[in-house]
Amino acid sequence: MSSAPMPTLMLVPTGIGCDIGGYAGDALPSARLLAAASGCLITHPNVMNGASLYWSDSCVHYVEGYGLDRFAVGEWGLRPVRKQRIGLLLDAGIEPELVQRQIQVAEGCRASLGLDIGPVITTDASLDVTLERGASGASWGRLGCPDALLRAGERLKQAGATAIAVVARFPEDPESEELAAYRQGSGVDALAGAEAVISHLLVKHLQIPCAHAPALDPLPLDPQLDPRAAGEELGYTFLACVLVGLSRAPDLVTGDRQFGDLDAAQLGAVVVPEGALGGEAVLACMERNLPVVCVANPSVLSVSADALGLSQGALHASSYCEAAGLVLALREGLSPASLGRPLPALQRLD
Repeated sequence: MSSAPMPTLMLVPTGIGCDIGGYAGDALPSARLLAAASGCLITHPNVMNGASLYWSDSCVHYVEGYGLDRFAVGEWGLRPVRKQRIGLLLDAGIEPELVQRQIQVAEGCRASLGLDIGPVITTDASLDVTLERGASGASWGRLGCPDALLRAGERLKQAGATAIAVVARFPEDPESEELAAYRQGSGVDALAGAEAVISHLLVKHLQIPCAHAPALDPLPLDPQLDPRAAGEELGYTFLACVLVGLSRAPDLVTGDRQFGDLDAAQLGAVVVPEGALGGEAVLACMERNLPVVCVANPSVLSVSADALGLSQGALHASSYCEAAGLVLALREGLSPASLGRPLPALQRLD
């Protein structure tokens, strides 16, 4: 008989250019492997969203980044559900043709996938998204009218939506050198940081699952396209994966827990790129001495276990395949040290 599932966090921070997880959905194979190894994987939209591509797995819990931080700290719980009713929130700054593309994706997901979607609302003012880049090279952004986002979210929740998919109009420069480099396999996703700002703000305010898809014009064909970028160029929108992810996203429990809820105390491990250990969720797990599997997955950040003075508590993996082996060992109650050679001698106390 297999061991009971061991809830495990998988984090690939948004907008830092990770080799795996720096593109839309290119961390999905790794997530599927970790879900199989752990039996219960908790991860965020940056890992699962593949634009027109997606993968639904009952062992994977889709939790927006702010909610995931609150869960890891122990403030919120997660309550698995059969389905969510997804409200669709559209930015008033989106052109009519692009709006219709988003509506058609939602209609297609209702007809073909059986998702419960509606109502639809347009903000009373343009969200006015701007993109920024930090000193490290990580992407982030600003909203010119955040109140319009929150008002629309409140109306959707009042109308019965239990989760919200947001589509905002993002600025774009199809001739930029940064975009060309990204499409060919180098650089940072310039949109990801601003997307996180939008979803964090809504989840903090409404305390229900939310995720974001950018509205952009289709790009011209690029014969040199990196395979990791291909999923982002299959259609007119990025919305399908968001709707699928939200359709079974767990409820965010801010009050008393019930039987069957997931709580941070149940976590058995966290898997994170070795240079991205500075986030709130990872630090909270480290404080509880949770096994932290640090995966070789380069990015623009270098916040490592050594830099934090916490190298003794980290398990290092050269790939997500190796990380899955370590997670499986922990799930089976095996000491990771017993799997390597030479085997360290037993410590003797005087």
